[in-house]
Amino acid sequence: MKVKDRVKDIRAMDAAGMEKELLELNKEQFNLRMQQSTGQMANTSRMKQVRRDIARIKTFMNEKMANEKKGKSA
Repeated sequence: MKVKDRVKDIRAMDAAGMEKELLELNKEQFNLRMQQSTGQMANTSRMKQVRRDIARIKTFMNEKMANEKKGKSA
């Protein structure tokens, strides 16, 4: 999936969906680290993709929280 498509999908999610996706990505990252340590990893570029997806989701979650705070204080 291209990055632009992934960004659109993440932006369309609600807070619960983002948290669920973040949990799944953290589990996948853990599994990839275990594969890497045992020498079983086939696709090494997946580590970078997962790490960046986690960062994207956290960024969008923080943006939504900031927008909610602005809306409530105004």
